[in-house]
Amino acid sequence: MSRKPADPSLDPRARQLLRTLIGRYIRSGEPIGSQTLARHAGLDVSPATIRNILADLEDAGLLSAPHASAGRVPTPQGYRLFVDSLLQVRPLPETDVARLRGELPAGSGTQALLGSASELLSAMTHFVGVVSVPRREQFAFRRIDFVPLDGSRVLAILVFADNEVQNRIVLTRRPFDAGELERVANYLNAHFAGRTVADIRGTLLRELRSAQDEMQLLLAQSVELAEQALAPGGDDMVLAGQTRLMGVQELADLDRLRDLFEAFSRKREILQLLERTVQAPGVRIFIGEETGLAPLEGMSLVTAPYVAAGSGTVLGVLGVIGPTRMAYDRVIPVVQAAADALGAALNPDS
Repeated sequence: MSRKPADPSLDPRARQLLRTLIGRYIRSGEPIGSQTLARHAGLDVSPATIRNILADLEDAGLLSAPHASAGRVPTPQGYRLFVDSLLQVRPLPETDVARLRGELPAGSGTQALLGSASELLSAMTHFVGVVSVPRREQFAFRRIDFVPLDGSRVLAILVFADNEVQNRIVLTRRPFDAGELERVANYLNAHFAGRTVADIRGTLLRELRSAQDEMQLLLAQSVELAEQALAPGGDDMVLAGQTRLMGVQELADLDRLRDLFEAFSRKREILQLLERTVQAPGVRIFIGEETGLAPLEGMSLVTAPYVAAGSGTVLGVLGVIGPTRMAYDRVIPVVQAAADALGAALNPDS
């Protein structure tokens, strides 16, 4: 995780009090008062001095007092300073790393791996696990078959290198008989097996321009069928653990919970948010309004891209969605280790 220097306007005592207050608030969920900080902050100062420092932190917008004389809680700005410059993140215990590697084994189907990754993220953090689905055009295809249906409809059956199978309906300009479809499939399988979908579409168009006579007819038929059969699919994501949020103190308001669940079901806004992090290495953290999504106000999103073993291609993003009052020192290493384990298990070229 990239870290920023501590706010130069905060002296060491203020930083230590802020670190202690946020850490204890994350654990308890209760506003933290000066007496508690005097006992636990490890500073040789009086409660009166602590109260003065807390007042300064509140004036700086880092803390707020939800009730008079009931202690203080961090604001989103306070959390931001905390995760950027005050948080101490330790490596994930080896037992947890081994669990991730064991439950995300190489050679499993991509969809199974994505589902397992989202479930593991949820189980290990007790919040929502989310994984964006890799685009199919990033994967090499193993073979394709065409089956005539009725009229100008053809069923394309694609088998990818990761053993995933997709069925797509292709609408052609004219009916194709079984023999024509078999010739096209044989041509595509003989010339393009092991190459990515994006590469195949471009190569077909180039070869069509230079082909002659019978070969041109076969290529024209191949282009017509392949353009639709190999067209990029829509973006998607896999979610797990949404119901865990029903027990979160900050989401006791049913209207807020309903808005959040509706955002999960629509997927589009959260996918767009994940897309913003796909080319950024390491862990990214969005706190509250930084997400730009009203339903995620009061929530945090911790993400990391996962990268294919061998090629280094960024395949997607995974992360955890939970309340801003989350144990970042636990969630951050879980997200990074899960991204490493999922990337190691996926190889779109074999």
